[in-house]
Amino acid sequence: MKKNIAVVGCGHWGKNLVRNFAELGALAAVCDPNAELAKHYAEQYNVNNFSFAEIIKDAGIEGVVLAVPAPLHASLAIEAMNAGKHVYVEKPLAMNQIEARQMIDTSKDQGVQLMVGHLLQYHPVFIAVRELVTSGELGGLSYIYSNRLSFGKVRSEEDVIWSFAPHDISMILSLTGQEPESVRTESASILQSNIADTATVHMAFTSGLKAHISVSWLHPYKEQKLVVIGESAMAVFDDTQPWEQKL
Repeated sequence: MKKNIAVVGCGHWGKNLVRNFAELGALAAVCDPNAELAKHYAEQYNVNNFSFAEIIKDAGIEGVVLAVPAPLHASLAIEAMNAGKHVYVEKPLAMNQIEARQMIDTSKDQGVQLMVGHLLQYHPVFIAVRELVTSGELGGLSYIYSNRLSFGKVRSEEDVIWSFAPHDISMILSLTGQEPESVRTESASILQSNIADTATVHMAFTSGLKAHISVSWLHPYKEQKLVVIGESAMAVFDDTQPWEQKL
């Protein structure tokens, strides 16, 4: 495979992307403000240790993977796309609708791909749940809810909704095939002012379907569960269980 991908951000989640692209044989360079961390992964995978400016200027790098703090997603993605690079950005896509629209417009204007890391869309168990819905095996959808709870990791640059809920929002929208007509959120900031540590998101759709998402990084144990209630049956995707028990 052609080595044409640069990963920007080698920290908590970025290191997994570095490993995956290296295993695919596509990794060309890494970048991180922590010089020692970048040097470590560059040497481990025998790739370039570049600054972001060097990545932008390198014609051999065709795709940029962004695993950086969410407030930097829009500016770095737009700069990369304006340089003709395809961009994969970790969720959330951006911190507000204006930034998201600017990113999408830049992708279209430059003729490059912009992809968000909604990785659960490709999870075999979620694909199976979606097939149960589309086949009608569950009957008409009555209600959907999702819990994404854990003890940490507490963040300061984004709240728990931005950090956890995008996965669940993407799955619910995929299952319903529609956007909500209303969204209501209840949250509590416990550890830091103006940073929600726990929240519930309520969604209502024009079809009458309703859904809610509970997220928290102040929960004593880990729970990652999607429950889809149909008129005939229900399906539970529990991602904390062993593979044979996830569905």
